Amino acid sequence: MQVKCVICDEVESIEDYSLQAKRLRNRRIHMYLCQSCYERIGKKTKARHETGNFRLYKKPKQKEDLI
Repeated sequence: MQVKCVICDEVESIEDYSLQAKRLRNRRIHMYLCQSCYERIGKKTKARHETGNFRLYKKPKQKEDLI
């Protein structure tokens, strides 16, 4: 199966019956990243975590009104 990286537009081939290929076929929302882009994004994310300015926002807890 031919796949294209969404960041660098590099075309690669993956096995037709791999789990990743199945996810890409059945769920169109999944995106393919080549290995170099995947590693680069991982390194930058870890560097942001280490600075302390990286926050994951969670949904605020809703208060239950008792009537």
